[in-house]
Amino acid sequence: MKAKILIGKPGLDGHDRGLRAVAKALQVAGFEVIYSGLYQSPEDFVDKAISENVDVIGLSVMTGAYNVIFPRVMELLEEKGANNIPVFGGGIIPEEDVPELKKNGIKEIFLPGATLEEIVEFVKNLLNKRIA
Repeated sequence: MKAKILIGKPGLDGHDRGLRAVAKALQVAGFEVIYSGLYQSPEDFVDKAISENVDVIGLSVMTGAYNVIFPRVMELLEEKGANNIPVFGGGIIPEEDVPELKKNGIKEIFLPGATLEEIVEFVKNLLNKRIA
């Protein structure tokens, strides 16, 4: 059975070219990828993750709203008893903000310049740790 990954852009950010490249790379690597579409609220995004029974969540935010959106997604996962779903993120995020996001439960943040290979390897390792 293929691992299922929900990829999306919660919030009002409409720049999804990079996210689509990540989704395609994960799909080529053998994962089932569900693209949530643009302009999803954190609530809609988490509800979709739960209803689709995903194994991993990937978020992308290209605006300053990551400091609100990422923690809100983590909070909603906790509230809905789905905090066992690991979350990674990426976007235009200042490096100095990464530790705080990780403290909130985000497993990894991919900054501009991260390669598709790095992201795919991270997801593979993340899933291997969950199984072990």
